[in-house]
Amino acid sequence: MIIGVLMTQGLLVTLEGIDGCGKSTQVELLRNRMSQEGIDHIMVREPGGTAVGESIRQILLNNKYSPSLQSEIFLYMAARSELTAQVIRPALKSGQLVLCDRFTDSTLAYQGFGGGADLEMIRNLSSIATGGVVPDLTILLDLPVEDAVGRRRTTADRMESKDIKFHRRVRSGYLEIAHNEPVRIKIVNALSTVEELESIIWKMVEETIIAKKNKRTDYEF
Repeated sequence: MIIGVLMTQGLLVTLEGIDGCGKSTQVELLRNRMSQEGIDHIMVREPGGTAVGESIRQILLNNKYSPSLQSEIFLYMAARSELTAQVIRPALKSGQLVLCDRFTDSTLAYQGFGGGADLEMIRNLSSIATGGVVPDLTILLDLPVEDAVGRRRTTADRMESKDIKFHRRVRSGYLEIAHNEPVRIKIVNALSTVEELESIIWKMVEETIIAKKNKRTDYEF
């Protein structure tokens, strides 16, 4: 069904998962599908999406840097604040669908559950950084860490280079976050084929667009 005509309200869709889960591939496929359906949308990534955010990304993911956990969290929040203010909020206000490769749940999973930082502190900082913006739909691509390791790039960035115990904590964290927010966060088995995942994810997005339209609620900034 062509649903582009239904897209008159802002909608924030985020994709999450451990490194190697196939998230980036699915983000691109979803972007292509939205273009085919005539949905007015933009795609962004975290950290990044702005000049400031991309510069911060270079610090956060480069192996030559080793910021403290607290500094790491503040850097992610700075990039998120800039992205939300400069890109996401204006796009939502204009009625676009925003597709975001990682968002607030990543910091909870990686720096919170993975790194051991206080979860409530991260939630509070994220709320400040985003001005209270919360995804309408978050798709969590879940994959056992052992399977994910085999899918990763030969050259690992600073996060990918962390030990397997860290990534197991991140995965467990994601599942706990999803368990606590089952309406917003939908878990998808990333062991499925690329084609199967594409179909499942699109159905979730389509249903969310229609549900948001029926609720007739707008973002107010």
